[in-house]
Amino acid sequence: PLTALALAAAPPGVQKQMLGEKLFPAISKYQPELAGKITGMMLEMDNSELLILLESEQQLRNKVDEAMRVLEGTRTG
Repeated sequence: PLTALALAAAPPGVQKQMLGEKLFPAISKYQPELAGKITGMMLEMDNSELLILLESEQQLRNKVDEAMRVLEGTRTG
């Protein structure tokens, strides 16, 4: 798993890439078609929040559901 320590050791630009590489497959389990878009949305969050999502399946699931509501809102509006 990706740790806060490993993340802190990486340059800032690489940190988001590292998080994205872990988030994408996790999000793909729930929303394979939109995983790229949802990962991009989540990468705008703070790194510490993203680490929590990677450690908690339930919180990740909640965040994916939230992202889906946002995306559905933009599609129908």
